[in-house]
Amino acid sequence: MVPGRLCCFPKDPLEDVETWSESVDKVLSCKAGQIAFREFLKSEYSEENILFWLACEEYKKIKMAPEMISSANRIYSEFVETEAPRQINIDCGTRENITKNISQPSLTSFDSAQKLIYSLMARDCYPRFLKSDIYQGLLRRTNSSWLTFGCGPFE
Repeated sequence: MVPGRLCCFPKDPLEDVETWSESVDKVLSCKAGQIAFREFLKSEYSEENILFWLACEEYKKIKMAPEMISSANRIYSEFVETEAPRQINIDCGTRENITKNISQPSLTSFDSAQKLIYSLMARDCYPRFLKSDIYQGLLRRTNSSWLTFGCGPFE
């Protein structure tokens, strides 16, 4: 393990830590930020939010219809349908709309739900993340000269 590296990232992932306090977008645009935020959300029992958001980001990159249908059904069954194992907290109207259209998914099928979850993370979870031991610990590590970071809790 190279000192200062988080798993296999090509550059030191902790050099961006200070910028994460600028916006939730800064956290979500960085792999190390996603991992740290996910760890925080896991500690708050709301990890499904970032997992859903990330799944939607990947979903929007799909080019082939069969893959889109398969991925849409996986996202729906994992996060959206009532009693899903990682059910996200969205209003019943949004849930019903997705359910009604899941048989013919499009690249925008989950956009409204993703916006709701993003908003929830940005206004509710993100401010607590900035005050969390996880973020504050990473900030302290960036200011220390010897960074040794294994994959342990961030896998």
